[in-house]
Amino acid sequence: MFKKQKLKNKVVAITGAARGIGLATAEALIAQGAKVSIGDIDLALAEIEAARIGAKAFKVDVRDRESFAAFIQNTVQHYGNLYALVNNAGIMPMGAFLDEDPALADAQIDINFRGVVIGMQLALPELLKNKTGHIINVASLAGRFALPGSAIYSGTKFAVLGLTEAVAGEFRNSGIEFTAIMPSKVLTELTAGTEKAAKVIPSVTPQNVANAVISTLIKPRLFIAVPDYLQAVYTVYGMMPQWMRKSARQMLGDDGILTKLDHSAHSSYANRIHKLAK
Repeated sequence: MFKKQKLKNKVVAITGAARGIGLATAEALIAQGAKVSIGDIDLALAEIEAARIGAKAFKVDVRDRESFAAFIQNTVQHYGNLYALVNNAGIMPMGAFLDEDPALADAQIDINFRGVVIGMQLALPELLKNKTGHIINVASLAGRFALPGSAIYSGTKFAVLGLTEAVAGEFRNSGIEFTAIMPSKVLTELTAGTEKAAKVIPSVTPQNVANAVISTLIKPRLFIAVPDYLQAVYTVYGMMPQWMRKSARQMLGDDGILTKLDHSAHSSYANRIHKLAK
């Protein structure tokens, strides 16, 4: 499917890689011959998975600049020159905007957006030393089609898209590539309990997203929707008048997160990220 030689021995660091999209991406990169470091706040799980797939695990809290800097430096010291950073770490609470715990709102902004800013600022100097490399930010189609019931999450993903495009423009002649990956609903613990709530949204697997990462590392693109056809859908959506958008989304029931979320199925993940926010 891919030209394996392109990524052979390339050093790639991935955040939030002990599970879900990050872990699937690590596995896909290793299959391509890359050298991968997986960073996660859950070091114990990261070490287990790293040993299983042939990666190296390091602890990283993307909210903490010193922690992130240590992750980058540990990767470089262990493997050599950094070729790519995949900013994947993120959390996705769901619920009404006015009911959101302020601490959880802050955690989303810190992890989903500020963590990406920190990662880019720390990785870019490493990539610029060699005048080559790639930064990939895992955003979301919620950064194009904002969803009622995930307002702050959607806001952070809009911010990641803007950040990626602006920095790409600033470094357009540097030899560094930039990509924002925009998955739809990914079948991980983040979306547990949304089977009825978000049935109008196409579902993809972590492996689908990992394949998009591999694809853009081989043939760079600034924005990639997963599934890819939704990028064209957004283009058409952007040309629709506001009244038509509102009617269409109401007809499709895009407020399902607020009205049909299975809170019991989502509770395990919700409890874990609430602890993270404290």
